[in-house]
Amino acid sequence: MRRNAKRGQVETRGGRSLLRTIAGFAAGALALLGATAFAPAADAEDAASSPHVAIAARLAGDESRVRLVLDFEREPDFELHYLENPYRAVIDLPETVFAFPEGSLQQRGLVKSIRYGNSGNARARMVFEFAAPVKMELAEAGTEAEGAIHRMVFDITIIEQEDFSAEVSTSDWPEFVDEDRAEAATPPGDTLKIVVDAGHGGIDGGAEGPAGSMEKDITLAFAESLKAALEEKDGIRVAMTRTDDSFLSLSARVRRARDEAADLLISLHADSIAVRSLRGATVYTLSDKASDAVAQSLVDQENREDAIVGASLENAPEDIAAILVDLARTETRVFSAGLAQQVITSFEGQVRLINNPLRHAGFRVLQAPDVPSVLVEMGYLSNREDEKLLNDEEWRENTAQLLAQSVENYRETILAGRR
Repeated sequence: MRRNAKRGQVETRGGRSLLRTIAGFAAGALALLGATAFAPAADAEDAASSPHVAIAARLAGDESRVRLVLDFEREPDFELHYLENPYRAVIDLPETVFAFPEGSLQQRGLVKSIRYGNSGNARARMVFEFAAPVKMELAEAGTEAEGAIHRMVFDITIIEQEDFSAEVSTSDWPEFVDEDRAEAATPPGDTLKIVVDAGHGGIDGGAEGPAGSMEKDITLAFAESLKAALEEKDGIRVAMTRTDDSFLSLSARVRRARDEAADLLISLHADSIAVRSLRGATVYTLSDKASDAVAQSLVDQENREDAIVGASLENAPEDIAAILVDLARTETRVFSAGLAQQVITSFEGQVRLINNPLRHAGFRVLQAPDVPSVLVEMGYLSNREDEKLLNDEEWRENTAQLLAQSVENYRETILAGRR
């Protein structure tokens, strides 16, 4: 949904073409394609000029005190203003992509309603309406997760009416227009293009279960079920990296996704691991540093397969190899994390998950600079119970439906208008 982009009126993310939205936020990475050298200084300039991304948001509290937590991919400048009749506080931001799930911020305690979106002139706003006069103070601000996330924590408490009115009187920004008065346009009918990657194939059989199941067969059967489930959804088109028992190198899978102009790549796997008791699904996004030892062992195993069959990283395009380490710092990673969280949410309570199911590692198949990508470990063939499930047609169909629903939820998050 797009609201009129006149002064101070909210222009929501849904008003931009989905393809242009994702492509725009991967512009820094795309500029590297075809290059033969890595230019970190230029990348830093691109990152500084690109929109900020709000990765996560949380609200907790009651009728007397509320805490707001916002996570950004890098530190944004902001201004805080107040309005009355009704009581409101406005966080004024640089242009921002609100990439957290739709339901992250809901009415709670003092907070009666929340609206957010771009407000034109490369700016964005978050508007909070309260049941009483309040003071909104930045309690904490700092970097988490080795520099990957900038966290801002606001404490919201009740104050006297005269104190609130004093805050309003110092909020001198006449360009503000209440976005509730803006007319909404018709949402665009953009289509999401998904590339489903059935891991392994041909000479590369992948893992083998205790009962003899081959990973390449498991992933192809699941990919076909997922393709069918996705094609039932409106606004989604699907392509597959392979439709038979053929071998594709990891770099070829990446190129296939880019050649298809994919909006998302979902790579399906069912690996083996030394810990035979470990079972359940896991969702991985790309990082140059693995989140844990299990992730590192799997990425070593997967990336080694190309070398075993004679398709080493040296055969990959120079531009892809050059940006592998830097990719984890681009906006593409943020969109990948958004999709991964949607998958975890759809699986919870329906599909068994391992502890801490959202992980990251340097999987080569996830390295496309302009295609948000996730790798889904549907289970572990090294575990007998998981092997039984992975071969169960009913389980496969139900799980494919859940995964397809997570993609649809992701699409709606990208396209939905913010109120």
